[in-house]
Amino acid sequence: MAQYEESNERFWSEFHGPNMGYVEEQYDLYKADPEAVDPSIKKMFDEHGAPQWLSQAGVSTVAETQAASIDDVKKLTSAMKLVEAIRRFGHLVADIYPVGRSERTSNLVDAESYGLTQEDLMSIPASWLWEKAPSHVKNGLDVVKELKKYYSGTIAFEFDHVNNEEERNWLMDLIETGKARLNLPNDERIQLLDRLAQVEGFEGFLQKTFVGQKRFSIEGLEVMVPMLDQIVKNASADKVENIMMGMAHRGRLAVLAHILGKPYDKIFSEFHHSPNKELIPSEGSTGINYGWTGDVKYHFGATKEPDVKEGTTRIRLAHNPSHLEFVNPVVKGFARAAQDYRYEKGYPKQDVNKAIPVLIHGDAAFIGEGVVAETLNLSGLPGYTTGGSLHIIANNLLGYTTDQEDGRSTRYASDLAKGFEIPIIHVNADDPIACISAIQIAYEYRQKFHKDFLIDLVGYRRYGHNEMDEPRMTQPDLYSLIDNHPSVSQVFANDLEQKGIINDGQLEEMKQNTESKLRDIYNNMKENETGDCEPKPMPKALKNGLDQFETAIDLETLQSLNKGMLKRPEGFNSNRKLERILKRRENALNDGEKADWGTGEALAYASILRDGIPIRLTGQDSERGTFAHRHLVLHDVETNEKVSPLHIIDEAKASFDIRNSPLSEAGVLGYEYGYSVEATNTLVIWEAQFGDFANAAQVVFDQFISSSRAKWGEKSNMVMLLPHGYEGQGPEHSSARLERFLQMAAENNWIVAYVTSSAQFFHLIRRQAALRNREEARPLIIMTPKSSLIRNERMASSAEEFTNGKFLALRDQPNLKVSKKNAKRLLLGSGKIMVDIEEEIAHSEEKFDWLRALRVEQIYPFPKEQLASEIKQLPNLEEIVWVQEEPKNMGSWDFVDDYLRDLLQDGQKLRYIGRPDRSSPAVGEPNVHKTEQKQIIQEAIAPSQGGDSNE
Repeated sequence: MAQYEESNERFWSEFHGPNMGYVEEQYDLYKADPEAVDPSIKKMFDEHGAPQWLSQAGVSTVAETQAASIDDVKKLTSAMKLVEAIRRFGHLVADIYPVGRSERTSNLVDAESYGLTQEDLMSIPASWLWEKAPSHVKNGLDVVKELKKYYSGTIAFEFDHVNNEEERNWLMDLIETGKARLNLPNDERIQLLDRLAQVEGFEGFLQKTFVGQKRFSIEGLEVMVPMLDQIVKNASADKVENIMMGMAHRGRLAVLAHILGKPYDKIFSEFHHSPNKELIPSEGSTGINYGWTGDVKYHFGATKEPDVKEGTTRIRLAHNPSHLEFVNPVVKGFARAAQDYRYEKGYPKQDVNKAIPVLIHGDAAFIGEGVVAETLNLSGLPGYTTGGSLHIIANNLLGYTTDQEDGRSTRYASDLAKGFEIPIIHVNADDPIACISAIQIAYEYRQKFHKDFLIDLVGYRRYGHNEMDEPRMTQPDLYSLIDNHPSVSQVFANDLEQKGIINDGQLEEMKQNTESKLRDIYNNMKENETGDCEPKPMPKALKNGLDQFETAIDLETLQSLNKGMLKRPEGFNSNRKLERILKRRENALNDGEKADWGTGEALAYASILRDGIPIRLTGQDSERGTFAHRHLVLHDVETNEKVSPLHIIDEAKASFDIRNSPLSEAGVLGYEYGYSVEATNTLVIWEAQFGDFANAAQVVFDQFISSSRAKWGEKSNMVMLLPHGYEGQGPEHSSARLERFLQMAAENNWIVAYVTSSAQFFHLIRRQAALRNREEARPLIIMTPKSSLIRNERMASSAEEFTNGKFLALRDQPNLKVSKKNAKRLLLGSGKIMVDIEEEIAHSEEKFDWLRALRVEQIYPFPKEQLASEIKQLPNLEEIVWVQEEPKNMGSWDFVDDYLRDLLQDGQKLRYIGRPDRSSPAVGEPNVHKTEQKQIIQEAIAPSQGGDSNE
């Protein structure tokens, strides 16, 4: 009997948790009716009797057993929540701050927050919580400890915002297999320490040798250099042709020296600014190149050309002004230009492995500057993607003197990137191996998924914003920590010493070697006596005129191009209304016909493609054209398939890359500028939806396009189309702020034009294409027509105007009989107002033999010599009148008046006709606009004098 009871006890002891409750339910049914349960269960009860635990004193009821099993389930689900929280929020308690925020707590990753004890976690098998748990992880407590090691160490991860399952799984597998952290061999660890010693030694040498000079040192973020080394190493191994880099001031000199290979002696020479001596590099090094005005040393970029024998990668660091993040889209433009093959018709063929953009941001600027968001938004767009950029936030915890609490509304500077589903790693700059591991992950992710990746490199700033600044005034607590904090090389050396990888004193030996090397270079430099520190003048080619370029095309070729643009692919279903409009262009070059603005523009592009010159044209609505005039991308009305007529023409020998851009000015214009600088043989054109929208990109105009050649010797030949003209549409749809471009016009830095015929535009654009890749190259700003002019028959041109001549900077007023002998007034103006005057004269019965009128179609460089020649032919001239529709303090007047005063002869007067000085460019009421416009026109062609005269 005892044996039978023992056997039953062993049998029933096999049942646990939820199974016990089920057995009790079945036994209750069995007692009431043995046939009511499954035969196998009936047999079990027949052989073993009642469950052993039911016969014991104080036995649990079924309800109690069920309650116990529910509690087990709750603990399991709580443990699962905890594990998932560690993956999602482990970064909140990670050891990612070398100084300043050592105590980090969050109850989101604490077991107590989920009602769990250590015993609870130990009772759960590891496989229930972590399917791929390694063999040494046995239970839930082991799981929690292991995952916290992976997700809350000196490297931490945020990718919960990434919605792509494959990307998330790839990252999770990398992290949870322990492969996210590299296991560097000892010799590589020693090399890494030596590299850090070189970076620190370079900065220390500058600090001692050039006391008090600004250099925006990398100290506190020294590990950024070996991180960039790792990118270069990987890119070279993968045969990537270009690394395109952009960064602000912090650490720039170190990157130039250690990554770009800029000679130390050249860097030293740039620090020396004695009034009568110029410290020059030793023989064999490159001298200082002032350019025109030049720039401060920490704004310059550089290019390291590849070593053909070693198969290394070309590295280009973009020049960067103090407007920090505005270099981001420029660098992306560099990269896309390097990736595109443009010498076949159609869209360019992109190879994203030809260039990798690397952008180094400031923590305050990344979240604070809107151009960052604009640039991130470009990353996935077909016309702008570069197959992924590598971003590093050089996080020194401060924005000049502003604490993070005052500088952003987010927890991290990197949080902006989450909206674009960019994975983020936060890493402690005092752990070099973690930092190298982070950049390795970023690189591999970019290569696999062709998407952006962001590393938040958390360090500190050893000195103030610059070396002349005193940070202890504004951050006393933080700098008391920094003052007592060892450098990263010392931290890393201590770790290597403890592991027996290096000997005591080995770091000091490395530092002395660096110091000795730099001291020898410095001592071998020469002091050169020089009394002239003036910047070099601009190249002579820029002083030459622009008349040497032939831009006319023979009629037969033009007609062939025009006809070719009316072809459509077989089966293409065009919009019927649009095709009727475009069909009118077919006869535009025949005798007695004229080509309107849209036709002239299309012919210009087609002829340039025929010459084998690629074109890239982008803007917010550039495919169709804001004013529905361009139609260079057509849509199939049934399939929505797109086709461009300029992709079809037989004569095209290069790509035509036309894109509608996102609703962005600064980001897109910066991108196109960068593209134009890298792709010197391509005509790059950016169009503002309305010209006044261009002012949202003012920094790009000011700091890059207008001045980059004078500051950095950087050439661009890009074109900006800015719709401009007063039509009664109010302040935001009238003026492209012409005056701003003229105010910046100097040293032949660019061309500013305001043309009034399709042939003039044709010749001007063709001339710009001819300027490409030459010393004469420079950007072109064009005030282009809007609705009221774009279809105006007075803007159309005959075939002869395309097949003969060239662009005219100074043009006769059409349809006005010239009487030079009788002319008493010379009326000058540009653009739409002159077309309005032409129409008014055409409807007048006045003879106007007293009036000579000329259109200034190229305002800069101003056609002063041509105008002087015209004036000499007017013997009875009494006054020169400048007319414009813009207010007096805007438009061209303040720019041209000095030129015109110089041309006045004795007894002649200079007058202005136009709107008075105003704070806003245009009135908002259409009827008021019409009244004002009529008054300006009437005064311009009325014989009586008025307005301002020359004193």
